[in-house]
Amino acid sequence: MPTNSKMAKFLQSYGYDLILGAIAAIYVLMAPYTKVEESFNVQSMHDILYHRYRLESYDHLEFPGVVPRTFIGAFTVSFFASPLVFIISFLGFPKIYSLVAARLVLGCIILSTLRFFRIQIRVKFGHQVESFFLLLTSLQFHFLFYCTRPLPNILALGLVNLAYGNWFKGNFYSALNFLIFATVIFRCDVILLLAPIGLEFLLTRSISFWKTLKYCVGTAVVAVGLAVSVDSIMWKKFVWPEFEVFWFNSILNRSSDWGTHSIHWYFTSALPRSLLVAYPLSLFGILLDRRVPFLTIPVISFVMLYSKLPHKELRFIISSVPMLNLSAAVAASRIYKNRKKTIWKLANMVMLALFAISAGCTVVTFMASYNNYPSGYALRRLHHISECLFFSRYRVIAAAFTLEPNKKIWPYCKCSGRRVGSHRHFWCYEWNIALL
Repeated sequence: MPTNSKMAKFLQSYGYDLILGAIAAIYVLMAPYTKVEESFNVQSMHDILYHRYRLESYDHLEFPGVVPRTFIGAFTVSFFASPLVFIISFLGFPKIYSLVAARLVLGCIILSTLRFFRIQIRVKFGHQVESFFLLLTSLQFHFLFYCTRPLPNILALGLVNLAYGNWFKGNFYSALNFLIFATVIFRCDVILLLAPIGLEFLLTRSISFWKTLKYCVGTAVVAVGLAVSVDSIMWKKFVWPEFEVFWFNSILNRSSDWGTHSIHWYFTSALPRSLLVAYPLSLFGILLDRRVPFLTIPVISFVMLYSKLPHKELRFIISSVPMLNLSAAVAASRIYKNRKKTIWKLANMVMLALFAISAGCTVVTFMASYNNYPSGYALRRLHHISECLFFSRYRVIAAAFTLEPNKKIWPYCKCSGRRVGSHRHFWCYEWNIALL
């Protein structure tokens, strides 16, 4: 009986986390490959875990990419993944298992920060809102799939979740500090979220201007110092990666070279696909609870500000999803509580139908994602051929990464500018695909 009691307490404390973690793990195991936007962090984690202090062997020195990126996120994930990777290497398993381990560790990190935010939701809004928050998050493919993808946006998402949680706790300066760290180190565009949240704090007199200035400047200096000191060593030159990213994307507007969308795309395509049933519910939640507008207006402002940038991707605004899910959970909870009343009964039936539709959409989206890595699957099947494989540009985009090769069999070349005929043993595999 004591054992059953302990198990019950464990499930009560961590049951929701196990549900979200299990779903995220299934996504990783079924679709372990990565794409070009993840290539830097995947390669960095590989080099940290396998080359360690042999910096001259690191891939980024030969293939630096368009702009430099920080190693801080890769170091963090690699630190926690290193015991698993050691066991994988000791047992002689292929490197793809190391990639899976690293992605699972990243997912645990992000979901642990989401747990912190969820607990604050429980304190502020109650257990039922927390339960609907879990349900809505579970029904959304993109958030749980993305939380295991080693993207700068996802690394920043962890800090944003901590900022949201501290905001709910009333630790306003801590919330701003987490957002500053996310902005300076991982994604400079988090400043578009930092600005409206900070402005709301000032307008509601939650913080004082001069104290905020002192704290924020101090935090920014520390964050810049950390980024410059770590990344200057890794890149072998003085560099602050996110400043260069800001200059490239915002000042030069070079991100448009990778495609553009209409100004309303986030609101008419990205958020509806990501939030599913939570999208209409989040709008309803703003009307039902007077606390919700103060929480969602800064997030909606963040998406609106980001809409001015021509190049758009869902991952750019992924940080808005948890707060919009909260608004949706508030609406779902109110509908459920009043389900016995005539009008609310109809609303409850519609909501349940939308839950079912969302689950179906998630399954379809997952299957599309599962089949969206043709080069990864082709590479696995080609491993029995003892030749040298040439990576075309399309090949790299469609899922090429260092953790897949078996170095005892395959030498690889990913110089997209090299002619295939320059090496008589090169195989060229091209497959242009549409990215989800």
